[in-house]
Amino acid sequence: MSIERPAAPSPDGGLFRVRMDLSYDGAAFYGWAVQDDLPTVQGSLEAALEVLVRRPVRLTVAGRTDSGVHARGQVVHFDLTGPEWEGLARGAALTPEEALIRRMRGILNKDLTMPLRRAKAPKRVIHAMEGAITVHSASLAPEGFDARFSALWRRYSYRIADREASRDPLTRTVTLWHDFPLDEHRMNAAAEAVLGVRDFLSYCKPRTGATTVRELQEFSFLRRPDGVIEAHLQADAFCHNMVRSLVGGAMLVGAGERTPEWLGQRLQARIRDSKSLLAAPHPLILEEVRYPADAQMLQRAESTRARRSLSGF
Repeated sequence: MSIERPAAPSPDGGLFRVRMDLSYDGAAFYGWAVQDDLPTVQGSLEAALEVLVRRPVRLTVAGRTDSGVHARGQVVHFDLTGPEWEGLARGAALTPEEALIRRMRGILNKDLTMPLRRAKAPKRVIHAMEGAITVHSASLAPEGFDARFSALWRRYSYRIADREASRDPLTRTVTLWHDFPLDEHRMNAAAEAVLGVRDFLSYCKPRTGATTVRELQEFSFLRRPDGVIEAHLQADAFCHNMVRSLVGGAMLVGAGERTPEWLGQRLQARIRDSKSLLAAPHPLILEEVRYPADAQMLQRAESTRARRSLSGF
């Protein structure tokens, strides 16, 4: 089988950049990022890839998720050599893309513990829960593609059952059961005040050297026919705990404990204290990550890497 070079190899030169789209049940993992001796999404995926190509493979993810947070539309990239890409089929009548999807699914549905390195090192665990991670697609990425920096926006959802009649035991693992009714109209009024390009320090757990300036493009609450309130949040990117902090603050408004103006006032104050409410992680789902046209991937990645500020976003 001949190898078709992607539009451009990764910056390392000669490597083939692979995009992989996947979903996962966050309840099975201690978040995205690798942790020694704990099952994580990144750790499980990288261990599976190491089984396939017989060397450590590092993933770059579109959006890191916390412990208990789910993803329906997560995106990652990683780099392989030409022989590694071609060798995925292992003689079968499959394209490398088909082989990668099939073999990843097979490995991820097994109980497997393997060394992270060949020498003394912590062990990386592929979680045994069948179906906890599903790989949907894999392909050679276009020129300049970066799962994190090429993204135009990420979209999350959050489900709240605030009435007895809307509490469905079959969806309790992805729905917050709130103790008393919320006013979604007050919550929407509060959400409007924090839309746009803002410094979300009040609603983020800052990382060293990272900006907390983001463009929040959508923040809304809709009561579904079944009575469940579903929040939708979309931004160019989200900083750590931003979605859960915003939803938690909006719930305080919906419960009548804060005024609709309070969310915006907290944003302008740029403070984090005990008055903030961090919503539970289990109803939070990364629904989708959107990218530009192939020809614009590199330009988007380069512009996103530039440090953001309120004066020069």
